[in-house]
Amino acid sequence: MRWRSGFRVFAFGALALLLLAMGAALRPVLPAATTAPAVLNDTEIGFVQDMVAHHGQALLLTERLDADADPIVVGVARQIADSQRTELGMLLGWLRLAGAPVANARPMGWMPNADHTQRHSAASSVPAMPGMASATELDELAAARGTQAEVLFLGLMRRHHAGGIEMAAAADAVLNDGEVQRSAREMVRTQGQEIGLLSVLLERRGTDPCSDNGMTRVLTCR
Repeated sequence: MRWRSGFRVFAFGALALLLLAMGAALRPVLPAATTAPAVLNDTEIGFVQDMVAHHGQALLLTERLDADADPIVVGVARQIADSQRTELGMLLGWLRLAGAPVANARPMGWMPNADHTQRHSAASSVPAMPGMASATELDELAAARGTQAEVLFLGLMRRHHAGGIEMAAAADAVLNDGEVQRSAREMVRTQGQEIGLLSVLLERRGTDPCSDNGMTRVLTCR
């Protein structure tokens, strides 16, 4: 019986050597483990982070509008706030999936000629992010009442949307397909429509949307 036990040990040993040889032979054929692709690339993350800040100020503009202003203007403000909140939730969700912070350490750094834009901003009082209102303008809006509040809000929001379109169009130009690019194109479309409505409401209040009327100091055409 001892020889049978020895044979069994020999057989198991031979089988183990055979399996090791097969594994070594198959190793080059089997696919190597690959790193999962990033949810967002650096350009997408930068754009999304900056658009989070941009949308955040749009909501602040709607909150600063006099609640007793013309119901039509108040209604437009609520409509804009609703759409901006929806997009903001989407943007924050993307950053969470990408494991990226909400704030951009280098605002507008993803845009072409970003260094030039930032140097220009540092040398003047113009915000680096297009369309953003200054603290003084936000305070003026909060204090304004009646028609003045309406014109201030419509002008600031029109400029804000124009800046958002500029950012979204730049993102569309540098991205190569994907959900972020498609969302940027949708922002250009929807905010362009809203600019048209804001312009009509300004004209009804005797204000040329493409001029600086001395009251708002915020109206620009792009």
